[in-house]
Amino acid sequence: MSTFVLVPGYWLGAWAWDAVAEPLRAAGHTVHPVTLTGVAERSGEGGPAVDLETHIADLTDLLTREDLWDVVLVGHSGGGAPVTGAADRMPERIRRVVYLDSGPLTDGAALRDLWEPEYRARAEASVVDGWRYPMPSWAELAASGAGLDGLDDAALARIREHTTDQPAGGFAQPLRLTGRGDALPKALVSCSFPLEQVRGMIASGHPYFAALAGPEWELRELPTGHWPMFSRPDDTAALLAELAAV
Repeated sequence: MSTFVLVPGYWLGAWAWDAVAEPLRAAGHTVHPVTLTGVAERSGEGGPAVDLETHIADLTDLLTREDLWDVVLVGHSGGGAPVTGAADRMPERIRRVVYLDSGPLTDGAALRDLWEPEYRARAEASVVDGWRYPMPSWAELAASGAGLDGLDDAALARIREHTTDQPAGGFAQPLRLTGRGDALPKALVSCSFPLEQVRGMIASGHPYFAALAGPEWELRELPTGHWPMFSRPDDTAALLAELAAV
């Protein structure tokens, strides 16, 4: 059996993993869904000082507090940045890092560096009170590549109802890496984009995909939208369990 730490993407808390955690636990796995500082039930802890390092510390503190070892560390979407940082800080506790419709940042890069200029400009202009980044409309997210496949209007309304603003420091602060986690086994699960397209970007030497050519990487595909924990939760759980056993 495996131990999973599940980190949600932007605007989401631990609640987003409920339908994935249930089948994993039913199969005997230990599951720790995470709510990062400043989001969901921890929204009262938000503020201008909350940044990427805060969220990395959320994860390393969890690993230490719960004495977790041999962990399958999963990051969805924007959760991939703190996951990369935590794996770099505590590689000895990690079995595998899984990027769910996400990907690793390189040393010195910020998440906003990956965004198209127009989307980045809108995101930065929408920040309220110097730190609160509201969730854009579904149409804007879909236009940016975050597909909505598998989610009907009722599902989108339920998700929207539970989302909260995201601390903007998480996308603005560059990630600093030591290289200690470089050799860890890793997996990319592509949902919004065909795996063939991802392989093409790897082959072309794209600066944020070239590293995925390394022998430590396992590449998988789960065709759906950008939120597989909502659109295909059972299949997401099954694939995570499979990757944990690789």
